[in-house]
Amino acid sequence: MKKIIISTIAISALLFTTGCEHEFDTDVKDVVVTAGEADFSNYVSLGNSLTSGYRDNALYIDGQNESYPSIIAGQMKLAGGHDFVQPLMKDNNGGLVLLGNTIQATKLYIKAFTNGSPVIENVVATPTTDVLTKITGPLNNFGVPGAKSFHLIAPGYGNPSGILVGTANPYYVRFSSSATSTVVDDAVAKHPTFFSYWIGNNDVLSYATSGGMGVNQAGNTNPATYGANDISDPAVVAGAIKGGLDKLKAGGATKGVIANIPYVTSIPFFTTVPYNPLTPAALGANLNTLNTSLYGPLKQALTAFGAGDRINLLSATSANPVLIKDTSLPNLSAQLTAALTPALGLPTATAFGQIFGQARQTTADDYILLTSRAVIASTVPGAPAGVNVYGVSYPLENQHVLSKTEAANVKTAVDAYNASIKTLADTYGLAFVDANKKMVELNGQSGISFDGVKFTAKFITGGTFSLDGVHLTGRGYAIVANEFIKAINMKYKSTLPQVDVNKYSGVKFP
Repeated sequence: MKKIIISTIAISALLFTTGCEHEFDTDVKDVVVTAGEADFSNYVSLGNSLTSGYRDNALYIDGQNESYPSIIAGQMKLAGGHDFVQPLMKDNNGGLVLLGNTIQATKLYIKAFTNGSPVIENVVATPTTDVLTKITGPLNNFGVPGAKSFHLIAPGYGNPSGILVGTANPYYVRFSSSATSTVVDDAVAKHPTFFSYWIGNNDVLSYATSGGMGVNQAGNTNPATYGANDISDPAVVAGAIKGGLDKLKAGGATKGVIANIPYVTSIPFFTTVPYNPLTPAALGANLNTLNTSLYGPLKQALTAFGAGDRINLLSATSANPVLIKDTSLPNLSAQLTAALTPALGLPTATAFGQIFGQARQTTADDYILLTSRAVIASTVPGAPAGVNVYGVSYPLENQHVLSKTEAANVKTAVDAYNASIKTLADTYGLAFVDANKKMVELNGQSGISFDGVKFTAKFITGGTFSLDGVHLTGRGYAIVANEFIKAINMKYKSTLPQVDVNKYSGVKFP
């Protein structure tokens, strides 16, 4: 136990409140920080990239040192906890090397600003972290970037020979105990007295960030048949998490904390680029030409087929949606070709039919990916002149947009995952973090405030998300750590103090 000075308001907040405001008072008293009913002497964390401290599209030392488990462990040291050992990378550039070849890119950074917009690029450096240089000895952070729920209990996920064929994870290879070990078994072997378990995000995230370029595997309970971008069946996710918890319990770790999954479509990767970025000023003189030569004829033809709602004329007074290809729509290529042949001739009409057979304009229910920002208004290689500008005269491809239908698939899966995670938390008597609720707060109009500083989920300026639009900054991870701390205190009657979010790093500007 250790005595520290914190305010009466702060101790009240960390024990009882779930509000978004965190302010410190000047009226202080001595408070004994205790573990309550928990034992923090050997804390281990299990999870994916969020647990590892991944940020700016890479894993690097400074990010790892501000991982949410590392932040939590720092507070646990005030109540009997020990050093928290992580599988640190070799540099702050990020990236991995395998047999002399770079297999993971370096981190993102803001190179400059152009017309007020950030120019984001990868750090120009050669990674120095060799995948095959094994980490041995004590370890507490078992967060594996890219891991899905079932990967944590999959033998061979750390087998070096499986990296190039996609059956193994290079980050886990670095610290796996053997070619056949599992992440959970390696964690159990460390004899934890307390654990955190946050997994499941990647079971939908890769589908979402690929623009739905995967399969919704609901009903398929064999993950060995899944593709990299597929949505995992809810029963698979629940079963995998239960399997991990059973192993921890059998190994003597009966106390811990588990978190649910935020709606991935609420993160900046999906919310930064509006569905209607085509302003009249940006379109300029092309607006009338597009309406006359493209949008008008398409609207007329599609209306005749009962699909006139797919495309409307561009507005000269308000922002306009982009064109996209929606593979869930009936393909009207043949009908469009026939309708446009008299005016355009068969070759051109055929091309138009192929290009616009499943085209429509976006709505507020669609999500344009952050990475598609650079694609909009770019030239489409090989497309006919006049219909060769992405999003304007040529539809964005499926991989550029998460459509309304695809977003619904994601939400349905997350709701099912979260229902199971809450049930498992109750069944195993674990502390529970409602991460989804916290993300809703971040996306709210007022955001979350700490000591007068406002945080939101807005890209870059919100302070919580890093440059990849998916992973958090140090301040974002500190917010998460505080949620875990509050849940732990509530469940186990401990008095771990929350951290000052503002002491951690945000987005680094040039």
